[in-house]
Amino acid sequence: MSQQILDLVEKQSLKGEPLEFEVGDTVDVHTRIMEGDKERIQIFNGTVIAINGSGTREMFTVRRVVGGEGVERKFPANSPRIAKVEVKRKGVVRRAKLYFLRDRVGKAVRLKERRVDQKK
Repeated sequence: MSQQILDLVEKQSLKGEPLEFEVGDTVDVHTRIMEGDKERIQIFNGTVIAINGSGTREMFTVRRVVGGEGVERKFPANSPRIAKVEVKRKGVVRRAKLYFLRDRVGKAVRLKERRVDQKK
């Protein structure tokens, strides 16, 4: 009974559409940032290396390399701070978590691109 009540409460704060990207995709995450009373959009682009949780607790981790240093950032999937997530390219992966990319340097970080048919 208590799980049903929790599900009802969680359903109200979920975004309408589910995640439209997968692990291995290169994405641009448009994040709303408040500076005083102004709001602006900041873009964080990188490769999705993990998706964790479900429901309102769903998070995804994006990794990029800036100035030779790896930067990872975790985003809540249902946060109102995320304006949108654009998929730039799809990657071919065989695992759910790409933590092995942390140890790689240079061109070895790149993933093969998945070919998608445009028959729509």
